Amino acid sequence: MEQIKVEKLEAIRLDHFLVDKLDLSRSRISQLIKSGDILVNDQVVKQGYMLKTNDIVTIKPVETKTLDLKPVDLNLEIVYEDEHLLVVNKPKGLVVHPAKSHMEETLVHGLLHEMDELSDINGYFRPGIIHRIDKDTSGLLIVAKTNEAHQILASKLKDHDINRSYMALVYGTFEESKGIINAPIGRHPKQRIKNAVVKEGKHAVTHFEVIETFKDFSLLKCELETGRTHQIRVHLQFINHPIVGDPLYGFKPLLVEDGQMLHAYKLEFEHPITKKAMTFEAPLPDSFKAYLEKLR
Repeated sequence: MEQIKVEKLEAIRLDHFLVDKLDLSRSRISQLIKSGDILVNDQVVKQGYMLKTNDIVTIKPVETKTLDLKPVDLNLEIVYEDEHLLVVNKPKGLVVHPAKSHMEETLVHGLLHEMDELSDINGYFRPGIIHRIDKDTSGLLIVAKTNEAHQILASKLKDHDINRSYMALVYGTFEESKGIINAPIGRHPKQRIKNAVVKEGKHAVTHFEVIETFKDFSLLKCELETGRTHQIRVHLQFINHPIVGDPLYGFKPLLVEDGQMLHAYKLEFEHPITKKAMTFEAPLPDSFKAYLEKLR
């Protein structure tokens, strides 16, 4: 049985509050509230109950469907591999790791097919996974094979010692050639599946540089100084240059059908064991390149 004490906060619905706390979908949380498996101050409440400071939320243990992590041959593109880690070029459309709300094939299923050993620090659902990119973002990820490598890489990620660069095609053109977006990111106050720039959000910084300009679009190189969920997507929307094809933060109708034009093209880091400087680049996916040629 899990209990969460509500610290000082502005009024928020119970179901919205728990979306941030539990690895469950909002619909599943609603089911548990209705069935009495989630209580507030030992009382059954409605999902729209407005939490108050010092409320005690109790989540009863509930049987969940076990995720079957069988290896699946996804023909993954392994860019680099040694006995400590690997770098993989994730295709667009593939979720990084499974969760109770996502039972379909993921990058982890493909990694289990390719690897005999992956770190287990992050638990059963996320073997080897140190950082993520969105389902509809393509590009490079570091995966740890040993716990020692995982711990060191996770620490470097936290200390911003792993450089991650992205290519993004966005709406509009820029007067400046480069810039820095320094704006805190947190949950969207009204749309809980989205994040937004909010005053009480977490510190977030994105650097960008204009690589190419088209009539109504710009190709940017973006570098993450921090690693908030949806950071580049949220920041570019915040400055009124959302990513082309972004279903959550982009303009409607979408100009492309297979996800946002965002690609994690470069990784730079120090090898956790050998201390060697490592740099990897992955070319833009064919669909991304084809759209750029169309614009040209």
